[in-house]
Amino acid sequence: MNVSLETAIDLTFSGLVVGAIYGLFALGYTLVYGVLRLINFAHSEVFMWGSFAAVWVMLAFHVTGPTGVLAAIGLLLVALVVAMLTSGGIALLLERVAYRRLREKNAPPLVALISAIGASFVLAEVIGLRDKIAGWVGLDGVLAPYVVQARENTPFYNPLPSGVLFEIAGFGIRSTQLIILVAALLMMVGLDQFVRRSRLGRGVRAVSMDPEAAALMGVNKDRVIQLTFLLGGLMAGAASVLYLMHIPVTKYSVGFLLGLKAFTAAVLGGIGNIRGALLGGLILGVAENWATPFFGTQWKDVVSFVLLIVILLFRPTGLLGESLGKARA
Repeated sequence: MNVSLETAIDLTFSGLVVGAIYGLFALGYTLVYGVLRLINFAHSEVFMWGSFAAVWVMLAFHVTGPTGVLAAIGLLLVALVVAMLTSGGIALLLERVAYRRLREKNAPPLVALISAIGASFVLAEVIGLRDKIAGWVGLDGVLAPYVVQARENTPFYNPLPSGVLFEIAGFGIRSTQLIILVAALLMMVGLDQFVRRSRLGRGVRAVSMDPEAAALMGVNKDRVIQLTFLLGGLMAGAASVLYLMHIPVTKYSVGFLLGLKAFTAAVLGGIGNIRGALLGGLILGVAENWATPFFGTQWKDVVSFVLLIVILLFRPTGLLGESLGKARA
């Protein structure tokens, strides 16, 4: 199949945009696994709650379409902050309710995994049944805009006009795409530098490397774990807003497939490695897009997971197999 230069640039750039979202989402899996050696499968619902927080912000401001540039930037920043705080709060709640008691009792990893899956279903169904819940407390009339069609697709009205900024070989780079890519990269780099250079980040790395030795040196393990969940939740909330800017619709089950792909990105790059999450996300996004013209859109998801299997067969630790605890400033 012949692919023109314009199509090649389109497939690559749009793949990088989607991959950046995967990478940002994958940071939650990477951070929690790096510290606890636990796969937090409820992280996908942390992302989902952030997406609904962003949708509700736009509803609260009565946004129904593109606005002026300055107003749009302000609205998106408000949505970003609210989504990050919502996802961060849900992540902390997960740590407190679903994992802490098990950790204190030294429960087997399988028990924590089952708890994660159960928490995932609970968080998804709370959103999926939000109309019923509002009715039970007598607020279905007041909250009608926020609970209507609870199990159907919920649109996100992006206030930012999306125009072509410039062209490369006939392919137009849109403002929304550029914002998503740059914002995701900046947040991932910022988190990486925070973990590598800050005092709190050194605590995260110390607990990841040797929890007992870190405790002897005065590092509060529980606070570090809470910080880890919080950071992962904040990044998931940010990823949810960028996702909605790219695909302006969400649903109570939106986190399932996206969560699997973010987990794939984390494993592909080397789970437990922050830079690996970025690399894995970008590779996955580009690979998905390039699979489309050759195999068709129906094979897009299959290619993603085949890529994961191939990487695990030949490099089980991922492309960047260094753990979070061994990261150097």
